[in-house]
Amino acid sequence: MIEIPIPRLAERAPLVPIDLGRTRFPRYGRTFEELEPGRVFRHPRGLTVTGALIEGFSRAFHEHNALHLNAEHARALGHPSIPAPAQLVFNVVLSLGVQNDSEQAIANLGYYDAAFLRPVYASDTLSSSTKVLERHDRGPDEPGIVTIRTVGTNQRDEVVLVYDRKIMVPHGSPGRSSPKGHAEVPSVGGDRTAIVPSPAAGAPTAGAGVFFEDLRPGDIIVHANGRTITDEHVGWTFRTGNTHPLHFDRVYSSHRTGSMSGEPIVYGGLVFAWLVGLASRDTTESALWEIGFTEGYHTQTARTGDTLSALTRVIGCEPGPEGTGIVSLQLVGVKNVGAAEALERFGADLFVKENDKRKLGKQKLPDKVFEVERRLLVRQRPR
Repeated sequence: MIEIPIPRLAERAPLVPIDLGRTRFPRYGRTFEELEPGRVFRHPRGLTVTGALIEGFSRAFHEHNALHLNAEHARALGHPSIPAPAQLVFNVVLSLGVQNDSEQAIANLGYYDAAFLRPVYASDTLSSSTKVLERHDRGPDEPGIVTIRTVGTNQRDEVVLVYDRKIMVPHGSPGRSSPKGHAEVPSVGGDRTAIVPSPAAGAPTAGAGVFFEDLRPGDIIVHANGRTITDEHVGWTFRTGNTHPLHFDRVYSSHRTGSMSGEPIVYGGLVFAWLVGLASRDTTESALWEIGFTEGYHTQTARTGDTLSALTRVIGCEPGPEGTGIVSLQLVGVKNVGAAEALERFGADLFVKENDKRKLGKQKLPDKVFEVERRLLVRQRPR
């Protein structure tokens, strides 16, 4: 216990000389030169997940899977309590690293090879570490491209998530050393086996209407509802721990150039989460686990007032452990146009990767904001 006597406080500021020569300008994030391949960052703070955060995120991002809403259902499926949605875990693990990885970044270019390995529950504390894998120098007048791997762990140092991403980073003067911490990111086994509770025999379905048998390769599902983004995105940026000022500082964002200038841009992880939620009622209401995702790209920005809509294409189905199947889905998001209208207007081009459009002689779609491939473990229909 620390005891601090507190005398009556007197004003001191007028007595201390003002020395502008001692002004400091703390800077966070790192420039291209500072993100050297092999460099490792153990990110600060960590974040303890609460039941309120899980419930708030599930409701705000339109989650329809009872696993993340109904404690009795979660227990019937083998969980001790409601597990955090995969998108909440992903956003927290990513956001904890922004201060070291990407607070200087111009853009997040893509997500690759994400794997969710363990559930996260209320009272678990998430921490995050990143290793720089490689970088591509496009010249002094162009921002560089850096590939990083981030690993999220719980308070027992168990890996809950691992993924790669590419960021576009400006050049700058190197000189800062890595923060003290682990010499390596926590190791992940080569097989990356997920440890997932199994449902009890005869576990209820909580009224879910979509099972593995209802999702067939080639199906295109047009999700009925859209979601208009309000200034709430600023609050959710902070709740998940993201510190990039582009998402909440109008003065900062208005001084940017090009398409990134103007009102704060919605943090891309939240766009991803809203699209997943819009699709959940039609695709993942009976999902037991989000295995992972890859080839995720934010193809356009979103801001307050934009309305998101989603479409899903089933691209693979295979048998899973007893009573389950593994489903691969291509999720596409558009803005300010309904999903049905977007499909009528753009047809198959909606599902062609935007990065491939140029070599295919196709035009990129200004209404398309996101694309990703997801893989999930889904319950089979009870017999």
